[in-house]
Amino acid sequence: MTAPRLEIRNLSKVFAGRTVVDDVSLTVMPGQVTCLLGPSGCGKSTTLRMIAGVENQDKGSILVDGNVVCDPSQTVPPEGRSIGLMFQDFALFPHLSVAQNVGFGLQGTKADTADRVAKLLNKVGMSRHTDAYPHELSGGEQQRVALARAIAPKPRVMLMDEPFSGLDDRLRDDIRDETLEVLKDEGSAVLLVTHEPGEAMRMADEIALMRNGQIVQRGAPYNIYNAPRDIQAAAFFSDINVIEGEVEGALTKTPFGQFLAPGVPNGTKVNIVIRPQHLKIDFDRHGKGPNPTPAEGAPARGIVRRSRFMGDVSLVEFAMDYDGSVLKAQVPSVFLPKPGTPLWLMIRRDRCFVFPQT
Repeated sequence: MTAPRLEIRNLSKVFAGRTVVDDVSLTVMPGQVTCLLGPSGCGKSTTLRMIAGVENQDKGSILVDGNVVCDPSQTVPPEGRSIGLMFQDFALFPHLSVAQNVGFGLQGTKADTADRVAKLLNKVGMSRHTDAYPHELSGGEQQRVALARAIAPKPRVMLMDEPFSGLDDRLRDDIRDETLEVLKDEGSAVLLVTHEPGEAMRMADEIALMRNGQIVQRGAPYNIYNAPRDIQAAAFFSDINVIEGEVEGALTKTPFGQFLAPGVPNGTKVNIVIRPQHLKIDFDRHGKGPNPTPAEGAPARGIVRRSRFMGDVSLVEFAMDYDGSVLKAQVPSVFLPKPGTPLWLMIRRDRCFVFPQT
């Protein structure tokens, strides 16, 4: 069985009496991309800095290939950890050429270094810019050079702290895909920090969702998106609709009939969460009157409040007849009904989540 390339055990850090990283444990396998995802200030960059060795932890240990690089009794300096770093600021040396930047600090003969540099520049599509200087490159080109420099020493672990945030949207997707291909080819274990769910979904084999210094959920992108552990996790990945209810006999009433809430005690107030793309318009019932007592699985009528075209989809907001609650539906293509238009809505019950209110 393959051992973890990177292992973090019970890592904690306190700044000025405030715990910013709280008992974080994580493993990353060789060739795996794990994304540490969370809002700004949740502790993800501090975690990365402790792994890199530029910040000391207060508790816990860090292992690379099973070897301890940091624990309460010993600390290996950053340069001895076989860990590569890529940050938001590419930090290229302005007085060195592209080739000199990539080869900076490499050990070995001149011939070996030149060969490694040439292969990496070819891999990242920068062979034509060997003698150029950083100020002569675009943002995307600088990012490619920074990637080549980071992987030049063949690190066992690659740490990336929002390295694509300085790129414009059109370029970002291409650079992400190219970077992912290079990193997979190198076989490094990659820990990527980002606050963008879309970036995590696009790049990661596994996502570790972080909040208030702790990892609150961990899993493959599909699983963490479709089985969020709480309402905050669901809302972090997309807009959500929230239908409030109260449980009686393991059921709660909603505009769409009763919902099962197994194991939830009677009298518990719950939130039923559904994403806008799973709220569908039932055009077959258009023009029919309201249904004051919704049956289980039946559509429910809402009155259009506003609609907006978002490019590839339209977002339509409704006030529900049943209780006046406001729900949003995401409709493919162009669909812009006028305010005041009554329409019937259906939900995908297999895409709803029931959470007790906190």
